[in-house]
Amino acid sequence: MTNDISPQTPVRWGILGTGAIAHRFMTGLRAVADAEVVAVGSRSAATADRFARTWDIPRAHATYADLAADEGVDIVYVATPHNIHHQPTVQCLQAGRHVLCEKPLAVNAGQAAAMVEAAERADRFLMEAMWTRFAPATHKVRDLLAEGAIGEIRMVQAGIGGRMDYDPQGRLYSPDLAGGALLDVGVYPVAFASMVLGAFTSIQAQAHKAPTGVDSQVAMTVTGSGGTLGVLSCSIEAPIPRRADIVGTRGSIALTDWFCPTGLVLHREGADPERYDYPHTANGFEYEVMEVHRRLRAGERQSPLMSWRESVRIAEALDAARERIGVAYPGEHT
Repeated sequence: MTNDISPQTPVRWGILGTGAIAHRFMTGLRAVADAEVVAVGSRSAATADRFARTWDIPRAHATYADLAADEGVDIVYVATPHNIHHQPTVQCLQAGRHVLCEKPLAVNAGQAAAMVEAAERADRFLMEAMWTRFAPATHKVRDLLAEGAIGEIRMVQAGIGGRMDYDPQGRLYSPDLAGGALLDVGVYPVAFASMVLGAFTSIQAQAHKAPTGVDSQVAMTVTGSGGTLGVLSCSIEAPIPRRADIVGTRGSIALTDWFCPTGLVLHREGADPERYDYPHTANGFEYEVMEVHRRLRAGERQSPLMSWRESVRIAEALDAARERIGVAYPGEHT
């Protein structure tokens, strides 16, 4: 592997997509000193120009293809809805750009594997933007688990959800746009459980469906090696408290707002609770940006904190859950 970004120069970013998540990402990225946003691409000149003016970005492209072809861009952040992740990511990789792609990496495991294959063929960096993995509080969780602070891990519980008004034409409720709770927010607890338990040996799921046929809330149980269990939930019908617990034989770890945590409480058996606080520098997106920069400057093509295999494995778990609840998308292909 070669390092194609000089340590003395900023990492030059392009933003693909101009929706709400792109604006939130920009807030975090602007807090990273060696990041420079040089271009934005959208599906129209008007939206690209508006985003560029808002964030003082020098180049605005009216198509995703034009952004992918921009030789002045080192890495592209793909901020489109997840049903539009696969094609522009592959396009950017083939054009020689590195890619950070929003979660979930793809609609299904076949698409995710194809994106990984494209990165491997192009010798480019690719990472799923699972911001949970890179928060300082999550690093502390991994350290505590590695040192056996709560004994042998036995169970993970994690839930996330919010009430989204039913709109049969809206993205979240549209089968054509791969809508539903599972891919939009359920990817978070699935990825969290995967980080803690490793590969799942079995997956069970039940769902309530919206009139359009997509899943509006899902309850899952997953099994890891050695009989470890995960109890996971997601909803676009109701505000599930954003709490996660990792339970071991000699204690537990509790996190609130766990999908991008700013702290945790360690409960050791027979001891007072220990609180650890890790306030964000900006809004939490800055940590995945810093991870990308570390890997790019080292000439690496994936992050061990969110590897290609891990992203494909999470996509496989989501596929399995959708199979259990009977949700498929029109025209879905791998």
